[in-house]
Order: sequence, then structure tokens, then C-alpha cells
Amino acid sequence: MSAAQRPSDLIYDWNVATRPAARPAKPIEFDDETLRDGLQSPSANDPDLDAKMDLVRRMAALGITTADVGLPGAGPRARHHIETLVRMIQSEKLPIGANVACRTVVTDIQPAAELVQKTGFPLEVCAFIGSSPIRQYAEGWELKTMLENVRAAISFCRKEKLSCMFVTEDTTRAHPDTIRALYHAAIEEGARRICVCDTCGHVTPDGVRALLGYVKQIVKETGHDVKIDWHGHRDRGLGVANCIAAIEAGADRIHATALGVGERAGNAEMDLLLVNLKLLGWIDQDLRPLRGYVDAASKAIGIPVPHNYPVFGDDAFETGTGVHASAVVKAFRMGDAWLANRVYSGVPADDFGLEQKIGIGPMSGKSNVQWVLEKRGVAPTDELVKRLLDRAKGSTRLLTDAEIDEVCRGASA
Repeated sequence: MSAAQRPSDLIYDWNVATRPAARPAKPIEFDDETLRDGLQSPSANDPDLDAKMDLVRRMAALGITTADVGLPGAGPRARHHIETLVRMIQSEKLPIGANVACRTVVTDIQPAAELVQKTGFPLEVCAFIGSSPIRQYAEGWELKTMLENVRAAISFCRKEKLSCMFVTEDTTRAHPDTIRALYHAAIEEGARRICVCDTCGHVTPDGVRALLGYVKQIVKETGHDVKIDWHGHRDRGLGVANCIAAIEAGADRIHATALGVGERAGNAEMDLLLVNLKLLGWIDQDLRPLRGYVDAASKAIGIPVPHNYPVFGDDAFETGTGVHASAVVKAFRMGDAWLANRVYSGVPADDFGLEQKIGIGPMSGKSNVQWVLEKRGVAPTDELVKRLLDRAKGSTRLLTDAEIDEVCRGASA
């Protein structure tokens, strides 16, 4: 079926039934935290330089704005990797910026200043401090001392002509008065970007909107042009949903990691965030290279992609259920790939360089088997279809390629 012949109202979108998903007025910026916060996952390996360089190239190809390339205060290896990545971005003229994370301590920021002097690259310093009362209680911090440290750190960045973002950890559990005091101090000393953090994955989308509304008011009070970042974790499974809420609430840049890797349950998933924003119509970039980014990150950090991971897991676009497979097969037989990629999928596989797959298992019907055989170039005779169905009905899972081949060979013999 051609696009002209296909009905135009095949999908009713309840996502925009009562409130249109208006495209943000300003371009969305992205900060990829895979090579810093992502590596703080207890299960992640710290990749070698070649793998890190490959990942940064892939980030740039996806239109990601900046990459957090490490903690310069972590030691010589970290600083060597940061310098190499920065020089690669320079020499290859990659369309991506770079930043590093530092505590609001001058001795942490000094190595970053030295790297900037050495390379001439405008490395952004992300100076962070805990802001919640529970963190202050555990650490024995007083707000007066915290403010002194913030002013000293941001003032040092200003004197060294370093681009600086001030980061409040655990903002989503911090008292409004503390948030106001910290941001005022940082902005007065010269910070022109601040980062609101859901460090413990505590907040819900309603909380994101309330908090960012409050932070925007603080920025307005200062009279300065200050950009706002959102950095969220997914301890409650709300990482991507909170990122979307943050964009709606006016955040300028969103932080995330490949596969959602990071401390504890991890960060918001960069790959799934990009998928959702593409489906919302909020970004335009070609996301067909996204699978390569996911696979490269998985290999580099040693964390496999779960089979049921949305979009990029092995099971994401495969079905062995007879009713579902029948609908997909009918669409393919109509010559309508658009329909086949949507009739039983909320994410069109072809938009991301992927495809629908049909398997044979205990819940399969004849249409599954016939389609699989035809795709393999094998005539779907009644006898062969019956043999495969009998084998599948006696199985507890989808048949493997080897098992399908075995049945086909047996029928041929």
C-alpha cells in the first residue's frame, strides 16, 4: 500500500489529545556523562583511550553538545585521558564541547586550569557541592562554610578565565533557602551556568517542574543571563520522564548516559532520551547511528544491553506471538514497511536503522512459520510448517536459528 492509499488516521495520539507537545522554543542541549558519572557504576569498566575516543566521536555524530570527559582530580591517568580526548576534539574539529567535574575546592580545579593553559581548549569546569540537609548533616557541614567554598572556587575559575558551571548535588531534596543562597553566591562570583541535580533519583516529574520554576525565579532575581542544566538519576525509574519534564520547564541542557549507566541504578538513558525527543518532534538529527553508540558503550564499559532494553535490546522488535506476528506479516505482504513498523510497535524500528523480526515459539501460528521460512529462502510446504510448529509447541522459548535449520534439514532428508 502506498502512502497515498493508506488512511491518515491510523494512530490516535493520546499523548497530545489534551495538550499539544509543543516543540521547545530554544534548541535542546545535551551533556553526555557516560565517561564520568557513567563510569561510577559499580559494574562498569574504565575503558582504554581508544574506546573513549570512539565514544566521543559517536557522541559528536549524534549531535550531542558536550561530553563530561572525567575527574581531573582523580589522578595522572584521568588527566592523561582528559588531555588526549580534548586534543582529539581539537585536531579532528569535532562539533562537541568537553567538561570535567571538580569539587568546589581550588585544588580540584587547579589541574583543569593547567589543562586549559596547556591545550588552549575551552574546557568547562563543573564545580559541585552537596546541597541537601541530610548531606550537610552526614558531612557535618555548615552553610556559612559551604558558601565560602563556593565563592572561592567560582572566583578562582573567573580569575583563570575558565568556563564554569556550578552544580548543586541532591538539589531535589534541598531546602529552598539553601538553594537560593548557594546559587546567588555562585552567580555573584561569575558562574553563568548552574546545574540542578536529582542525585539520588528522588524526584517525580511534578517535582521537576516545581523545582525548576523556583530555580528560574532565583536566576531572574540575580539579573544575569544564566543557563540551567538538569542532571537526573533513575533510582525510581523516572530518568527519561524527568528529563522531558525538565525540558518542558525550561532547562537548557540535559545530562544523561549511554544505557543509563551510573551510580546505583544509574542515570537517565541518553539513547532513550534521544529516541523520545525524536518521536515528540523536538529534535531533528538522524538517529540511525544510535545503535552503534549503544553497542560501543556496552562493549567499552563491559555492561551488556539487556535483551528487553527498549529499542536497542535484542527483543525490542521481535515477536513470536501468533496474533501479533500475523498483523506485522500482513503489513509486510501489503508492501507497507511504514505500517509493519507501527502496527505492533510504539517505536518505528526503521526510524532508528532497525527492523521488525518474527520468531517461532510456543505461541506462534502458521503465519510466523511461513514468513520465517520465506525470509530464509525456504519453500513453506505444509509438512515443513507442521514440523516447525510441532517443534515450537514443544519448546519453552523461541526456536534458535540452529533449531530451525535442524528441522528444515530433517524435512528435506
